[in-house]
Amino acid sequence: MTSQEVRARREGVVGADARTRRHREILDGTVLGLVSAAVAIGVAQLVAGVVNPRSSPILTVGQSAIDATPEWMKSFAIRTFGENDKTVLLAGIASTLLLLAIVLGIASVRRLGAGIVGLAVFGVVGVAAALTRPTSNPSDALPAVAGAVAAGVTLVVLRRSISPAEGAATLAAPRGREERPWMMDRRGFLLTGAAGLVAAVAAGGMGNLFARRFRADESRAAVSIPAPSSPAHAAAGAEISASGLGPFFTPNDRFYRVDTALLAPAVMAEDWRLRIHGMVDREIELDYEQLLARPLIERDITLTCVSNPVGGRYAGNARWIGAPLRDLLEEAGVHAGADQIVSRSIDGFTVGTPTAVAMDGRDAILAVAMNGEPLPIDHGFPVRMVVPGLYGYVSATKWVVDIELSTFDAFDPYWIQRGWAERAPIKTMSRIDTPSPFLDLRAGEVPIAGVAWAQHVGIERVEVSVDDGPWQVAELAAEDTIDTWRQWVYRWNATSGEHRLKVRATDRSGLTQPADRAEPFPDGATGHHEIVVRVA
Repeated sequence: MTSQEVRARREGVVGADARTRRHREILDGTVLGLVSAAVAIGVAQLVAGVVNPRSSPILTVGQSAIDATPEWMKSFAIRTFGENDKTVLLAGIASTLLLLAIVLGIASVRRLGAGIVGLAVFGVVGVAAALTRPTSNPSDALPAVAGAVAAGVTLVVLRRSISPAEGAATLAAPRGREERPWMMDRRGFLLTGAAGLVAAVAAGGMGNLFARRFRADESRAAVSIPAPSSPAHAAAGAEISASGLGPFFTPNDRFYRVDTALLAPAVMAEDWRLRIHGMVDREIELDYEQLLARPLIERDITLTCVSNPVGGRYAGNARWIGAPLRDLLEEAGVHAGADQIVSRSIDGFTVGTPTAVAMDGRDAILAVAMNGEPLPIDHGFPVRMVVPGLYGYVSATKWVVDIELSTFDAFDPYWIQRGWAERAPIKTMSRIDTPSPFLDLRAGEVPIAGVAWAQHVGIERVEVSVDDGPWQVAELAAEDTIDTWRQWVYRWNATSGEHRLKVRATDRSGLTQPADRAEPFPDGATGHHEIVVRVA
């Protein structure tokens, strides 16, 4: 064999060894990173379960991401993913963490310090996110610190279970420096990794067991809502029977939820307190039992989110029980110049409501029940605000614990700081619920039906147009109250072909829903809801 052939074979062996070594380094690093990340998340969840479930690093970083997200991107997420926007965000955060963990793990195979530095950076980010939340406490930093330390220990232990391969070629190393081709001690490495994963799962599970959500569920189950002194009575004929048209009252599990909370705050009824203060003659503090002991009223009220697009589903009607807000404010003695009610959720979220609206006689309440049962946790248990006629972001504070009488000049609540309108009465709107868009229909009578709303003004008329033809008056269900939506139906004699259907409403003030389309930002969408159907 010639010297050239020997050199070529030798170089080929060295190249193959290098590739094999690199592949094993990637495999080892992936295991290192994933196990360390799993331990970090599990331990952080365990500590958060003991300290404060909302201090979990994934949640605090996610909430910070929500706060820092540009308004156009938030609106896009709500339109695209609907009520799954938070799930998508959490999945994105988890995927990013796993990818970064793999990168750090691979880097740690040769340079352990690189992984330690990376974990330290993650810890700092988690601590910063936890401590900059509106309601943060120093203890909220503990989950991020504990998770980073646990991941660091796991990384070091697993890294030490990887030993250099005996007799491995070092010919590819630069002159003067020996490259250490790390290889797996299969048994020790895999056993250590498996133990780390088991510990991570156990820690996370224990954290969930400690989490207040379970205790809040038990607290809610123990609540008995007193009979209201002023019960509601839905008007006869308030519901129309039409295939595809939803019920007059939206079931709790189908009622829309749009808020900034990645994890719904879990508040026990026995721990709940409300403070009314600020520009008042006297401060008021009361607990849940004291609130339930007050005269309660029951009212049917439709809520609407300002993010609702034309034809959207971010509107729902429910029967609420609660204590009149006006009575409490009158007891506190509101100062003449206090034109804004700043309400705060337990997680620090703020809402600004015009004082005059809450005091003008409408049924603004501190709600404790929804459709015959205590408020669901996702909808504000134990107590939320409900103010008819205003979009939710200026009226419907969930998990409310603080009401401060202030002024619009003195304070900008959460969404106002982000460019949304300061005052936001709900705009007159109508929606086609049936038939569904692009549905294939049979010729003959077809009910076109839906809902229309103009809370605290009332709906006077709904009209339907087919193929841009003249507006035809639809049949309206009986009005329950001016604070609820009204169902409507138009009996259409459908003919074959493709047809465009659209609807508009006129409220009791004489205002007809405008045709011009406008996006929800900054004070609610406008435009006619249109759909296309095909008739055989």
